Amino acid sequence: MIRPPKVARRSRLLITLSLLVSAGSLPANQASAQSATESIALDEIVVSATTRPTPAREIANSVTVITAGDIEREQRRTLPQALAAVPGLNIVQTGGPGGLTSVFIRGTNSNHVKVLIDGIEANDPSTPNRSFDFGSMLTDDIERIEVLRGPQSGLYGANALGGVISITTKRGEGPPKLTARAEAGSYGTFNQSVGLSGGDDRFNYALSIAHFKSDSTPVTPPGLVPSGRRVNPNSYDNWTYSARFGVALSDTLSLNWVGRYTDGYLLFTGDSGFPSTPSSFRSSQDYKQAFTRGEVVWDPLGGRFVNRFGLSYSNQDRTGRTPNAIGILGLPTENLGERTKVDWRGDLELMKGQTLVMGLQYERERLETRALTASNGNTGAFAELQSNFGDRLFMVSNIRYDDDETFGGHTTYRFAPAYIVPEIETKLKGSYGTGFKAPTLSERFSDSRPAFNFFGNPNLKPEESRGWDLGFEQPLLDDKVRFGATYFHNDIENLIVTNVARNSYANIGKATTKGVEAFTALEISPQFKVRADYTFTIAKDDIARQELLRRPRHKASVTASWTPVDKLTLSATLIYVGERVDGNRDFSISRMRAPGAAIVNLAAEYKATDRLSVFGRIDNLLDKRYENPVGFLVPGLSAYGGLKVTL
Repeated sequence: MIRPPKVARRSRLLITLSLLVSAGSLPANQASAQSATESIALDEIVVSATTRPTPAREIANSVTVITAGDIEREQRRTLPQALAAVPGLNIVQTGGPGGLTSVFIRGTNSNHVKVLIDGIEANDPSTPNRSFDFGSMLTDDIERIEVLRGPQSGLYGANALGGVISITTKRGEGPPKLTARAEAGSYGTFNQSVGLSGGDDRFNYALSIAHFKSDSTPVTPPGLVPSGRRVNPNSYDNWTYSARFGVALSDTLSLNWVGRYTDGYLLFTGDSGFPSTPSSFRSSQDYKQAFTRGEVVWDPLGGRFVNRFGLSYSNQDRTGRTPNAIGILGLPTENLGERTKVDWRGDLELMKGQTLVMGLQYERERLETRALTASNGNTGAFAELQSNFGDRLFMVSNIRYDDDETFGGHTTYRFAPAYIVPEIETKLKGSYGTGFKAPTLSERFSDSRPAFNFFGNPNLKPEESRGWDLGFEQPLLDDKVRFGATYFHNDIENLIVTNVARNSYANIGKATTKGVEAFTALEISPQFKVRADYTFTIAKDDIARQELLRRPRHKASVTASWTPVDKLTLSATLIYVGERVDGNRDFSISRMRAPGAAIVNLAAEYKATDRLSVFGRIDNLLDKRYENPVGFLVPGLSAYGGLKVTL
C-alpha cells in the first residue's frame, strides 16, 4: 500500500473522527464538537488490532491497511485484486473473476483466516472447511481493508489462527453525493456502479449498487484439453447491493445498520472422465449472499464508557449444477450456511492511557444440504487492556474464553508490546498469541455420505496454534523514508486431516510456518511515492516432513504512484510470486513444482472536470501466462477503460 499524500492537520482529524464514529467508539453527534477541540495528528489509523481506532504508531501487530483511495487509484474491482500485493499473503484463484479464491496468511491454511465485513463474520458454514470465498466480493463500496497477521483468537475467537481480514464499507458524510461509473474492456467485461451518500452529525446514509460482468475469461490451459474438444472460457456475472445508515437519537444514544446482498452466477469448466480431463460443457454455480447487522451505541459517560449492542445475521446459499455427456445440466447440489450472532462490547477508559475493552458474544451457525442439516452454538467472552505509557511504550493484552456446545471450553490470549526509541524514533515491536479453529459442521456431522464410504467425526478437537513475531520499523528524513522487517513463527497442532485408513477426519496433523516480512517506503516527492514489500515463508508439514502446498517461499511487490499534474494520477504495481509445490489439476499428481511469475499492472486517471473523470488500466502488461493454482490460467494481457461521474 502506498501512503496517501500528507494532508492538513484538520483533514487528518476529520478522517480519524469518521473512523471513530464508524467503529462505534463515538456517537455520531459528538464528532463535530470534538473536531473543534481535539487533535489527532497521524498518518494512519488501525482498528482491527484492538477493535478501537488507534494510531498505527502505537500498534505492535503486523497489519496492512488498504484504503478506498488505494483501491480507486489502482482500479481494483474485486477483493482478490485489492489484496494481491499485501505481504504475507498468497492468493490462489481458480481462474479469472468469480473463480473460487483462497487466501493463505503466513503459510497457514486458507481456513485459518477470519473475515469480517462491517463486523459480520463472513466465513461460510456451508463449506467443508468454513472458509470464505474471496472471489465473490466487489470493492465499489469498500472504505478500507485491514489485514491483521498472526494468531488473533484472543480477541476474535475461532478461525483466526493465521489472521483476520476486516473490511469496512463506506459511510455517508457531508452534502448528498451521487457517483456513477461505467467500465468496459477485455474478455467481454462491462462493469457499472452507482452510489448515493451523505450525512451530518445526526444522520448519515450510503447506498451502492455494483454490477460486474465478464463473458469470456480464458481459464483452462489448452494443453489439458483432448484434441478436438472445445475449450470453454469462464463467464461471470455479479450484482451487489449494499446500504448503511446511522442516526443519533440523542447525545448518548445512536443506531447503526448495514446490509449487503450479492447475487453471483459463474459458468466454468469442470472435469470429467477417467483419467480426468476438462469437460466439453460448462458447469454452473449460482450463489446468493446476505449479510446484515444492527447496532445500538450507548455512551452514558461522554466517551469514557461506550457500549455497543449488536445483532448480526448472514445467509450464504450456493447451488451448483454439472452437465452430463450431452451438455444437459443435472440436478442441483445445494448448500446453505447461516450464522446468527448477538454481542455486546464495552470500551471503558480507566484513566488516561489505560482502556479496558470487554465483550460477550453468542453465535449459532447452521448447515443445510439435501442430505444433512446440522447446527452448533458458541458462547464467548473476552477482555483486553490497551495501555499507553508516556507515549513511548504501548501494550495490548487480551484473553478470551469460548464455550462450544460440542467440544467444550477453550482459552486463548495475545499480548503485543511496542516501544518507540527516543531521538531516533525506531519502533521495536513484538507479539505472542494463541489461536484455535473449531471443527466445521461438515467435518463433524457428514455421516450422510455413506455412498462414498466417508463419515464425519463428532469427536474432533479444535486445531490449535501458538505464534510470535518480532520486528522493527525505522523512519528517516521526517518519515519520507521508512523501512522495517518482522520475523514470524507459528506452530500448529491438532490439524484436521483426512484419515484414509478410517474413512473420516482426524486430529493428526502438525505444521510449522516461519519467515520474514520486510518493506521499504519512499516519498520521493509529495507527488511520487514508492513502496516495496518482500516475504520469505517456510511452511512445512511436520508429520510428513514436506512443504505445504501452495505456499511460495518468495513473494515480492513494488507499488508506485505519481501525480505529475493535479488532474492526472498514475500508478504501477509489480507482483512476483515464486515457485511453490502444488498438485496438478485433478491431483492425480499430488506433488509437483509449480513455476512462479511476475505480473505488472498499470493504471491512470484524468479528472477532466470536477465532476467527470476518465480512467484506464492494463493488467498483466507482459502477458505472463502462468497457472495459479496448477491447471487454471491467470488472465493474460488485458485492457480496460471508462468514465466516472460525481454529482
